[in-house]
Amino acid sequence: MAVKLDGGGDEGLGEVSEINVTPFIDVMLVLLIIFMVAAPLSTVDVPVDLPMSNAEPQERPDEPVYLTIQEDLSLSLGERPVARDALAAGLDAATKGNRDERIFLRADGSVPYSDIMDVMNALRNAGYLKIGLVGLEDLGKSDPEAGCPDEAGR
Repeated sequence: MAVKLDGGGDEGLGEVSEINVTPFIDVMLVLLIIFMVAAPLSTVDVPVDLPMSNAEPQERPDEPVYLTIQEDLSLSLGERPVARDALAAGLDAATKGNRDERIFLRADGSVPYSDIMDVMNALRNAGYLKIGLVGLEDLGKSDPEAGCPDEAGR
């Protein structure tokens, strides 16, 4: 004995052609919340003592252009002292106007980072974008655990 409960028509047994996007939206909102919580945790601002470089030194050009920041914040281009306002003219004379030439910047260890950045900004404003930072070679290459000495060890 068969019983028909739909009231006699076949309209209720057809396929549903619409996609139910509610579960997809729920999953996307959960992922959004997870990424919003996790993103700030992935960036860390902590004070750090940077280690010395143990990279292999690269070959120097025949006549490198050195710009030196001395302890008293005075600048020297090669062996000659140069004023900050005459830096662009001095660099143009030293490089013969070639702004693609690399400028090797070296600074005394006691020069604050902000002053080094000021000189690098002056180099950029003068049109010299290729800047190499000069440092001492790390002689403790065999001991990578040694790290950088602290303030008392300098």
